Amino acid sequence: MAERLQKILSKWGIASRRKAEVMISEGRVEVNGTVAILGQQADPAQDAIAVDGELLKQSQRPQQLYILLHKPRGVVSTCDDPEGRPTVLSLLSPELRQQQGIHPVGRLDTYSTGALLLTNDGSLTYHMTHPSHEVNKVYRVTVDGTPSDRALSQWRQGINLEGQMTLPAQVKRLDQSADSTTLEIWLREGRNRQIRRIADLIGHPVKRLHRLAIGSIHIGDLAPGEYRMLSNQEKSELTIANGDGSS
Repeated sequence: MAERLQKILSKWGIASRRKAEVMISEGRVEVNGTVAILGQQADPAQDAIAVDGELLKQSQRPQQLYILLHKPRGVVSTCDDPEGRPTVLSLLSPELRQQQGIHPVGRLDTYSTGALLLTNDGSLTYHMTHPSHEVNKVYRVTVDGTPSDRALSQWRQGINLEGQMTLPAQVKRLDQSADSTTLEIWLREGRNRQIRRIADLIGHPVKRLHRLAIGSIHIGDLAPGEYRMLSNQEKSELTIANGDGSS
């Protein structure tokens, strides 16, 4: 069946859809010996598709993997790190690390912990990270001091970050001590360090940030550094039933 080239490349774990579009624009992809163009379709069963001169072969198509990881503090959410810090891929078994194209879906910053999805399905990554797809994420956040009800109300309604309002969020006060407050926060977007930046703006910096869930996928009793494969039901709930993460 013919599909857009960027979708094919993402399914094969070659690159995310966005990166695949860049590769096509750079002339690195050919179909039947001719340099491909953006928007072009092809059928891997009938067409010869090459990336950087290397043909894609049906036998090389990787099994699509969907992993939930409990990211520990101090681990970076990248595939490699020039500073030599441990990455989320370093937590996987050697067998999984050898699988082509496994990468984190979005990020948690170095000092944050909790639920992080890893996959080699570029279509899932596109679906989960594209701004038009609002996927709920649930966090338990401890901030310095005691935010006022007015500050939390502003957070719920939306905060101006660099000229753009954040989407409305659910913010619930869970616990409070003399020097800190624990909140449960539901977000439908994922701007860079969004929670930490908002907490700084309202004058109550984050002490601890832990992600409990991504959509309907909950971290449960996974210990830091542990991971598990998603169940078929969880895949379906992420709109990737039958291995197709298109949207």
